[in-house]
Amino acid sequence: MKLGRLNHIGVATPSISDAVAFWRDTMGATTIHEPFDMPEQGVKVCFVDTPSGPQIELIEPLGDASPIRAFLEKNPAGGQHHVCFEVPDIAAARAEFEGMGKRVLGPTRIGAHGTPIFFLHPRDMGGVLTEIMETPSEGAHWSN
Repeated sequence: MKLGRLNHIGVATPSISDAVAFWRDTMGATTIHEPFDMPEQGVKVCFVDTPSGPQIELIEPLGDASPIRAFLEKNPAGGQHHVCFEVPDIAAARAEFEGMGKRVLGPTRIGAHGTPIFFLHPRDMGGVLTEIMETPSEGAHWSN
């Protein structure tokens, strides 16, 4: 597997509005996109642009069944949740990771940028929950 571009770093937070204030007031972020709900994934998402390209993806749980609820129970203030790398072909990447014996968590689905994604188990990825996403087409943005 050839490492693709770092697309974003996912940061779980109990409050997107508090996290936005931190990234704006403490870190000097100037481009913060409108938060939007992803009920099919149980999260609310907000992207913060960085000058070097990769984004920060703020993730807040939507309800008690949210997949990030357990993370926030262990880390009440929130924190880094995952890293996301791009690949040109999601199906080929999934097959290659599975061929290496890496555990894929759940089905391939559509992510916040509107492209197919899947996650790899942190125990197989050096302790880091890793999201793999198909490279968005030129000019494509997340759905909001």
